[in-house]
Amino acid sequence: MFELSTGSSESNKYVISVKGEIDIYSAPGFKESLYQSISDVSQDIVLECSDLTYIDSMGLGILVGVLKRVKEKGKDMIIRNPRNTVRKLFKITGLDKAFTIEEV
Repeated sequence: MFELSTGSSESNKYVISVKGEIDIYSAPGFKESLYQSISDVSQDIVLECSDLTYIDSMGLGILVGVLKRVKEKGKDMIIRNPRNTVRKLFKITGLDKAFTIEEV
């Protein structure tokens, strides 16, 4: 199960904290929550992932969909503080080249 905490802004960035696991069972709810969270945002999106313990290919697909929407608005999406296991998945899939990944 996952949890999204939204609403904090920092220097023209909208920060969304993602906690828990995103898998085939929780992905539909994650997609709905995330799309709803970014619908009216006109800033760069930061996904704070330090508490994201697991994400599967379905979850990554949702993130790619969000990235496309964000890019259409001329903004960027940043994956912040991913755990090693999550970071490795981004690297294996090549998504580390599509997303900005940062450590803070």
